[in-house]
Amino acid sequence: MKLTSQTNYAVRMLMFCDSKNERATVKEIAAFYSLPERFLFNILQRLTAAHLVETTRGRGGGIRLARPADQIRLGDVVRTIEENFEMAECFEAGGTDCPLINTCGLNKALSEALQSFFESLNRYSIADLTGNEYNIDVLMRLNLAMKDPIRDEAR
Repeated sequence: MKLTSQTNYAVRMLMFCDSKNERATVKEIAAFYSLPERFLFNILQRLTAAHLVETTRGRGGGIRLARPADQIRLGDVVRTIEENFEMAECFEAGGTDCPLINTCGLNKALSEALQSFFESLNRYSIADLTGNEYNIDVLMRLNLAMKDPIRDEAR
């Protein structure tokens, strides 16, 4: 199974918002990850609809987490953004004529595997992904230090 780039960057948007500790903008996030703003706006719509982030328009507006980062589970984010978890034809709604659909051992095994996948991801929160010195916090501090106006004046 491969997650889409939308899911990848949805998680990264949430990580960015958590690490920023104030409202973030799509422009900032796009620059940080070198992505088109339009791509992030599409993801932002889904994150907002799922009540994972809140947005405010206008001066001083931006994006912030809708609840504390330690309450946003990774598996829930993946389930929200990904559109398809059909691991086999028999998972598709109305997509099979198999007479064993309700009693198939393969169907049961794949369903259990998918459930385990989400349970494993849900052991992690967005806070777990950002509070580490080897993660986004270090990069954001470096990025901010490189844009520090005091350092720029001293040059």
